[in-house]
Amino acid sequence: MPSAFIYLGILLATIVVWFMLFKRPVYEAVFISFVVLLAVTNTWSSLGDYIDKALSTSLLYSMTAFVAMSIILTKTKIIDSCIAIILSILGRITGGAGYVSIIASAFMGALSGSGPGNVMATGAITIPAMKRSGFPPELAANVESNASYMGNMIPPSSNIVAALGAFTALYPESNMTTGQFWIVLWGISLWFILQRILTLFAFCKYYKVKPMSKDELPNFKTSLKEGWQGLLLPVVILLPFILDYVFKDTFFTERLGATGAKYMSSSILLFIPGVAALFTCLITKDKKTVTPHKIAKMFANGVKSIAPAIGVCILGYMIGALFNEMNVAPEMQEFIMNVNFSKFGLVVFISALTCFLGMVIPGSSLVVIFGPVFITTFASVGVDPLLAAAMLPCICGVMCGITPPLGLGMYAGMSLAESDFGKTFKNNLFWVAGQFIMEIVVLMGWLPILGL
Repeated sequence: MPSAFIYLGILLATIVVWFMLFKRPVYEAVFISFVVLLAVTNTWSSLGDYIDKALSTSLLYSMTAFVAMSIILTKTKIIDSCIAIILSILGRITGGAGYVSIIASAFMGALSGSGPGNVMATGAITIPAMKRSGFPPELAANVESNASYMGNMIPPSSNIVAALGAFTALYPESNMTTGQFWIVLWGISLWFILQRILTLFAFCKYYKVKPMSKDELPNFKTSLKEGWQGLLLPVVILLPFILDYVFKDTFFTERLGATGAKYMSSSILLFIPGVAALFTCLITKDKKTVTPHKIAKMFANGVKSIAPAIGVCILGYMIGALFNEMNVAPEMQEFIMNVNFSKFGLVVFISALTCFLGMVIPGSSLVVIFGPVFITTFASVGVDPLLAAAMLPCICGVMCGITPPLGLGMYAGMSLAESDFGKTFKNNLFWVAGQFIMEIVVLMGWLPILGL
């Protein structure tokens, strides 16, 4: 057996024991697994190098910036006004509360990058609304959790940054801009949003759910008047990436040169979170909530949610550096190549592998540790490397949130919907199957993708 699989087995076994048996947090499990790997490989002398490589990754600071932005967006309740507008429009149709959940939760999940946190934030509004319009509790829980975890694959989620880093590391001479990468990610996300909408439509027919009561619907004019500024937030966040994609080879390159345009594209990831946070503070009606003291308190109270997420990413980069020194990635790639998979067989195999790994390893860590292996392996059988990189947040980051035992999104939805575990789990299998099938369809190139 290749040593790569021995190290991978040790990593998985340690995380399973620490997370599932001892019921400890995921970041602790990843840290303990890293310590065990250091002991097994006897690479203690390289610990400083691993830390240095992890902290020298500029994309790590982009992740931190987006997570910090999400705190301000959540605490200022700007998203609530957007949900009210969507609810006033879609709540009138059959199963409307569910469609509101898919659209609002996907949008909010992209901004926050936190699946469970998004379930609790938007689910507090959408899950009761779904239940009152005839949704079984287990369906309401799964609609919300599956929609929320799409945020891991929709820009500007911080989870996207690790995938971009994996691609640029493999193809440093590529002319691909940050804007183009995001366009491709949006193109992919539209298909998965459509898949969830169609799945929900089928369930609404099966359970014969109803539109929301008129008494519960927000007034459209009132909601729009109070929350129209919040609808500009996606424009503030997304417009720079669209401009970078459209004008990179003309306007920006002509004025800044190829090198200048390239670095300007990279810098967008750092300044956009700050611009979006500043815009949020400007449009917040209650300015008392965004004073310097209040903002500092927001971040202080949010450390408990920021630190574990960023900590797991840092540890993921450190494990990735260790695996790189142990040649884990090349060994895994060589093993997979020796099996002589067809394109379809490899797509199915890696999609199933990431589904399994995602049950115990956080999606962001999977992208950091194995992203380059998956990209190069996919490319070897004819999958577009850019498409493979753009699908990493999907095959790694989404499945881990909706599939037990690490399916924190499902558990969060269950707690709000007060649904039975057995019924929720069985219903969730349909959503997981739909996600898995869509992953294969997209990776096989059977659907047109915007930006490719």
